[in-house]
Amino acid sequence: MKKIYLTTPLYYVNDKPHIGHAYTTILADVISRYQKLSGKNVYFLTGTDEHGQKVQEAALKLNTTPKDHVDKFHKNYLELWSRLNIDFDKFIRTTDENHVNKVKKVLQTLWEKGEIYQAEYEGLYSVSEERFITEKEYEEGEYREVKKLKEKNYFFKMSKYQEQLINHINDNSDFIIPESRKNEILGFLKKPLDDLCISRPKSRLEWGIEIPFDNDYVTYVWFDALLNYITGIKWDRDNDFFKSWWPADYHLMGKDIITTHAVYWMTMLMANNLPLPKHIIAHGWWLIDKTKMSKSIGNVINPIELIEHYGEDSLRYFLMREMTLGQDASFSFELFKRRYNDDLANDLGNLLNRITILIRKFCNNHVPDIKNHDKIDEDLIDKIKILPNKSLKNIDNLKINMAIEEIMSVVRYINKYLELKEPWKILKTNNTDQSGLNTLSIACEAIALSAKLLFPVMPSKCDEIFKILNIPSESRYNLKFGQISGNHIQKHNVLFPRIEDND
Repeated sequence: MKKIYLTTPLYYVNDKPHIGHAYTTILADVISRYQKLSGKNVYFLTGTDEHGQKVQEAALKLNTTPKDHVDKFHKNYLELWSRLNIDFDKFIRTTDENHVNKVKKVLQTLWEKGEIYQAEYEGLYSVSEERFITEKEYEEGEYREVKKLKEKNYFFKMSKYQEQLINHINDNSDFIIPESRKNEILGFLKKPLDDLCISRPKSRLEWGIEIPFDNDYVTYVWFDALLNYITGIKWDRDNDFFKSWWPADYHLMGKDIITTHAVYWMTMLMANNLPLPKHIIAHGWWLIDKTKMSKSIGNVINPIELIEHYGEDSLRYFLMREMTLGQDASFSFELFKRRYNDDLANDLGNLLNRITILIRKFCNNHVPDIKNHDKIDEDLIDKIKILPNKSLKNIDNLKINMAIEEIMSVVRYINKYLELKEPWKILKTNNTDQSGLNTLSIACEAIALSAKLLFPVMPSKCDEIFKILNIPSESRYNLKFGQISGNHIQKHNVLFPRIEDND
């Protein structure tokens, strides 16, 4: 069985989770579930980044220790992932003892190999980003709390691997996705690559992983956090397990951290003689009125509030349906309500309600057998039979929104099919008419298969559909047409109640 290893970035524990964090993690979960639907074995890693200056300062303001602070606040992410039905395999924290020990081992190994050196550095330091920045970056005005700093630190010889990295990117066209982000990184690498400062003196920062060869310093937060992708799959602990999953198939992240992953992390792997991941995938930002969400301007959307009002599957569906991977997308409550009412309440929910009512009324609550279908029946059957391959091909190409649209177009076609066939008229006159019974059965089979394909996006609601149609757990990964004849249909409430204007 083919194995797939995918990751989200580690989310900084000092921030409250927002729509951007939710999107990345839902995306990973959806890809993971689709890969399982395709018969693959998946390992899905997520977690929290818990070191650094901002954590230390936040703890000080709250009159607590950094460790107590992160122990409390990392639960915000665990709670949200639970509310969003995220089915991860490993939640790693950078304060985990194993992670700390392995970061120290990497540092010690690179030091002994001559890949790390000490030097005095003078330059501009961004407190908010916890790193040194260039004059150009400062002039562009994207960084806050910038000050001049002169101090001794330890540096990783990142520049040594510049040409090797450029060659790898050029030789592997789908290594960085989308193309625009690949070009961005290649543009960045046209300029001489600086070595990476990987330490902070304890005189200004104590909350971090101590440098093993100099206890006056702690590790730069990014050097620490990026190593989670290997420490989380038992690197240097269980070699067989590690090799069975590494290299990662998909590193998923927002476009704002593409450089740290495509440059810092890749050169770190090269220095450690480890294979590079197969794909680095950078998605766009969620915008409000064409503006990036930001705590400082107060336009951050709280996903918990959306879940409480509309349910987790509605949010999962909207985020997956609205964003084309690699592009920015806009969020508005009006757009959310419209998508929910049109796609979920009207198309899918109404269809399910219609067909189950007809089966209860004319078929004694049982899905009838299919016998001798006509051309209109065959058109729908053909669409259903090719739907799994079409939608899963889009998933393999990371076109999640297009896969969903393929499925929903079939859902809309089922509604048209019912209107064309009008089984209620036929069966009202003769409740044993095979043409009418065929229509109900084919429509029900089509709903069942559509629900199986939508399950990775809306696991809770699709699970309800499976229960209504009496589809057993063992057949939910069976994507062949013709699986539910004879099934007893359960009574049910409205699956997606409409959102009214005043909601």
